Amino acid sequence: MSGVTDRPSDPHGENLHEYAASGVRIERVLAIMAHPDDVDFGAAGTVAHWTDRGIEVTYCLVTDGDAGGFDPEIPRSAIAGIRRAEQTAAAAQVGVSNLVFLGHPDGRLLPTLDLRRDLSRVIRQVRPQRVVTQCPERNFSRIYASHPDHLAAGEAAICAVYPDARNPFTFTELLEQEGLAAWSVQDVWMTGGPNPQHPVDITDQVERKIAALLCHASQHPDPAQMQTRVRAWGAMNAEQFGLGPGRAAEAFQVIDTR
Repeated sequence: MSGVTDRPSDPHGENLHEYAASGVRIERVLAIMAHPDDVDFGAAGTVAHWTDRGIEVTYCLVTDGDAGGFDPEIPRSAIAGIRRAEQTAAAAQVGVSNLVFLGHPDGRLLPTLDLRRDLSRVIRQVRPQRVVTQCPERNFSRIYASHPDHLAAGEAAICAVYPDARNPFTFTELLEQEGLAAWSVQDVWMTGGPNPQHPVDITDQVERKIAALLCHASQHPDPAQMQTRVRAWGAMNAEQFGLGPGRAAEAFQVIDTR
């Protein structure tokens, strides 16, 4: 793990990109999301910001999104492969080439011990200083952000961050059989929740966010309407946090987990 460094003075929180609250420099980020396209809706602009700064980002998709889509002519058996390919293409738009697909059932996700073990494995493999995931708290002001799979993925991810991945006596087979030592994540950035407190200005990255979302063609019967909605969200976030007119932002709840 990177050592603690002297962070420069940062009255606006900009250094949260490159440093955790503990002072540890962020070198690797792991995004844990329920479905392909979730990370692109919630955080693709921020991911582009990080990869532009040399931070290595890995995506972990808990399901293949095989219950999604809108075209009944596409066989259900083909959807998982299509969505994996779409997510891989979308990731490339924002500088991400490392993807892990866990293949849990779409639409039936629960924060089980099996899922917690799988996520703990990925955390120990990637050894991220930061995890990005979905908020496990239901957001009644944005109900679509609170799909049950999102809540389950977020709950399992938080449990994997603390206590599972850092505790060498939890899921001991990960160490004894796979050689994966315990790992402590320094902070968690949650998307979609009711209490975001940290905006990221993505004005310079919003076109890459849109490009990533357009890769998910199987999910957008009206791509123009999707773009309008995403741009409106970005403007609303920027206005809420006082970033000024003409700006776009993504917003997160940041949790210190050191």
